[in-house]
Amino acid sequence: MINQEGKGLFALCKFNKGDVIFEERPLVCAQFLWNQAYGYLACDYCMRPLETAEENVRRLTGIPGLILPYPECCATKKDEYIECPYCEVSYCSYSCREQAWEQYHQVLCTSSLIGNTKHPLDQLQDAWREMHYPPETASIMLIARMIATVKQAKDKGGAAHLFSQFCHKTRSKNGDISHKLLGKQFQAQVEHLRQLIIKGLQDEDLLPWFTADGFRSLIALVGTNGQGIGTR
Repeated sequence: MINQEGKGLFALCKFNKGDVIFEERPLVCAQFLWNQAYGYLACDYCMRPLETAEENVRRLTGIPGLILPYPECCATKKDEYIECPYCEVSYCSYSCREQAWEQYHQVLCTSSLIGNTKHPLDQLQDAWREMHYPPETASIMLIARMIATVKQAKDKGGAAHLFSQFCHKTRSKNGDISHKLLGKQFQAQVEHLRQLIIKGLQDEDLLPWFTADGFRSLIALVGTNGQGIGTR
């Protein structure tokens, strides 16, 4: 008898070239911070580019007069770009701006601090860039968006449980992976990030996430599954 183990995916119909077979939206996504710092413009919600293919190539090559053939093939629609009315965050469409506002941006909008003092979330991003040089494998803003998504959710308990399941699976599959990723030499850096997260996003309903162990679990989750949650 053949030992049948594992999982499989089987097509029940014929697909043609170019057919979309499966699509899904990540629970949360965030642009790599150095990617952002180097001038790659992307929608803050869906990560679609906010520059044309020609603009992208000109920026990367440093050749301002470079012209690409077939400009009609570029799907970028710059006339639909829109910004958050309270901060400088940009989106590819009104729909993305509204969805971001409803999911997490009310919490993460950095216009809430008046004066010259830098917002804790801006400090958090600066700290991450100082600790995590390219090539990047994740973004600390994934954790921030997870927290903000729960804080804005109508069912906060259900949203928190959904993300906590990922943390649990990361530990159960890989052992205490946070100890492998976050060695003693990084403890001070991780604690600094945790304090900035607490300063900017602490929530009474998510206190376990803000403890030292809870935050390490989030770091491990982002470090091992960042691409699955959504970074670019």
